Amino acid sequence: MKKPAYLSDETASSGDDSFDDSIEDTEQSWIAWFCGLKGNELFCEVDEEYIQDDFNLSGLSSSVPYYDYALDTILDVERGHSTLSEQQQELVESAAEMLYGLIHARYILTQRGMTLMLEKYKQNHFGRCPRFMCANTPCLPVGTSDIFRTATVKIFCPKCKDIYFPRSKYQGNTDGAYFGTTFPHLFLMSFKHLQTPKQTDLYEPRIFGFKIRDQ
Repeated sequence: MKKPAYLSDETASSGDDSFDDSIEDTEQSWIAWFCGLKGNELFCEVDEEYIQDDFNLSGLSSSVPYYDYALDTILDVERGHSTLSEQQQELVESAAEMLYGLIHARYILTQRGMTLMLEKYKQNHFGRCPRFMCANTPCLPVGTSDIFRTATVKIFCPKCKDIYFPRSKYQGNTDGAYFGTTFPHLFLMSFKHLQTPKQTDLYEPRIFGFKIRDQ
């Protein structure tokens, strides 16, 4: 998945005098581009200051191929990329998405990260519980494993305390490690006003209006 050109055709074909002035208006960071892709609505935009702190990235260099190039891509640093072949550049782009996802899993456990996710939660960016008894309760993204390429992301319902597949097929392809197993539970502990009593109402099968006795 390649990053589109920063400049539109319309901008590029405009007069030379206005070209330089228009660059600043049409530029988009890699992070903003990535989070704006269809299916990436579950992600928030990680602050660049957080990414630039080596302490926050501890241990990731051994897990992500082309780590230095991937980090440069995320931070919009172009040094040395011209020496890579087209195939290598595609691998770097894939590595950048992986690295950003793993950084994202750490960032959303910080106060700033949870605040950004709170805004997305309020706007129902994560979807609603498909269970009828939960009455469209907003959900939170969760991973069933913290290990990359183990399972795709699920959504956790704070009401029935169960997990479900996202309704969007695009979101359903996202790696669960990009959100981790801790996030929704720490999120609800941090924002206690969002906690709800566990839903205990169950559907009761009936025949001609009479409850069916357990066999």
